Amino acid sequence: MAISAAVAAVGLAVFGIMLNFSIHKIEEGHVGVYYRGGALLTTTNGPGFHIMVPFITSFRSVQTTLQTDEVKNIPCGTSGGVMIYFDQIEVVNILQPSAVYEIVKNYTADYDKTLIYNKVHHELNQFCSVKSLQEVYIDLFDQIDENLRTALQKDLTTMAPGLHVQAVRVTKPKIPEQIRKNYEIMEGEKTKLLITRERQKVVEKEAETERKKALIEAEKVALVAKIQWDQKIMEKESEKKMSEIADATHLAKQKARSDADFYQAKQLAESNKLKLTPEYLELVKYEAITANSKIYFGTDIPGMFINGNLGVTPATKPSKSDKAP
Repeated sequence: MAISAAVAAVGLAVFGIMLNFSIHKIEEGHVGVYYRGGALLTTTNGPGFHIMVPFITSFRSVQTTLQTDEVKNIPCGTSGGVMIYFDQIEVVNILQPSAVYEIVKNYTADYDKTLIYNKVHHELNQFCSVKSLQEVYIDLFDQIDENLRTALQKDLTTMAPGLHVQAVRVTKPKIPEQIRKNYEIMEGEKTKLLITRERQKVVEKEAETERKKALIEAEKVALVAKIQWDQKIMEKESEKKMSEIADATHLAKQKARSDADFYQAKQLAESNKLKLTPEYLELVKYEAITANSKIYFGTDIPGMFINGNLGVTPATKPSKSDKAP
């Protein structure tokens, strides 16, 4: 009885150990690949708990989400023979879950060492070998990351379909200290030159602003003067028109008055022509003589009263014989 209990206990212990080694967990964003006796099995599993044959079968978890591989301390020789070092290059890549089996089969679960790390070293050295230090360090540095990403993706499309490079980040390389100091001095001089140019632009801009301001002020004064001049011209034209209207009114009044006077004179003349008959004139003459305050008696009457239209000749002075006794 005791032996049976011991055997059962041993059996349970062995079963527990076997179960412990057979159950494994795949994290989210990963795919599990399995090896049996060193051979890669075609079976793959997604996230969760799974069971495998313990001690015979092993598994590796392969990441299928976006990951960043860091390639560090990469030596690079320029075309001029200067050795420089890139401290770190980051390659952001993602592996499609459907491509996990083929890539692991061809390049093992550590595929990134072959397809990413080694390729970065190779492509970067090819780039540096045909470029000068000035081009690598200054002129073409901003193009290294894009050129490296393009070269990596071109090879991966052929060698490992399903592995995509999203971006490449390149740090500034280390160069010999003396050359670096020379570059710093050169950059300092460039900075001074840029500051001088910017200051010159500012001065030119200020001068241009002042010129435009003066031009605007002059145009404003000219516009005001023109408006005032036009206003004076309009006032003079208005005065001229008012004077013309006044002259025309005065002329019309004078013409009307002259016409009235002419008409009155004409009517008076016609009236006098009809009224001044010989008989009427004779009557007026005698009325005028009668109305005279001086009356002359005697034979010596002034001729002005005798030699009129009466036709009377002036009286001769009477002789002594004609005088009354």
